Amino acid sequence: MKTELIVVGKTTDKHFAAAISDYIERIGHYMPFGMTGIPELKNTKSLSEEQQKEREGELILRLLQPADTVVMLDERGTERRSTDFASWLQKKQQTARRLVFIIGGPYGFSPAVYQRANEQISLSRMTFSHQMIRLIFTEQIYRACTIIRGEPYHHE
Repeated sequence: MKTELIVVGKTTDKHFAAAISDYIERIGHYMPFGMTGIPELKNTKSLSEEQQKEREGELILRLLQPADTVVMLDERGTERRSTDFASWLQKKQQTARRLVFIIGGPYGFSPAVYQRANEQISLSRMTFSHQMIRLIFTEQIYRACTIIRGEPYHHE
């Protein structure tokens, strides 16, 4: 199973970018994993929040394949402990052809992306920057991989 993380915009903080790249490389030892960035929209001052979400949504939907299992990272999604997330991921590895996680733009997701998604997960009820969420989420994917393999990275 291929796992993909779709994000809106670039990771501009060099420290976050380096750590994200490190986790992506580590994840690659356990499963095929990639991160795809959608370019930030230009001239957004003339767009409403809804228009911006719609345009970003169109770009996101173009990257999806009909058979994809799509999981949005959304504040209203299901929260899981790391061990529960690892169990969930292990089940998805057995049933999904391609598992796609999406981190949206600054205003969230368009209704069309919500409709296409199979599920939503939340990393916390707190709000984090999109840069930080990328780092936290890639670390959690890596942690789940080590839990699945019974490696000592995660401690109860």
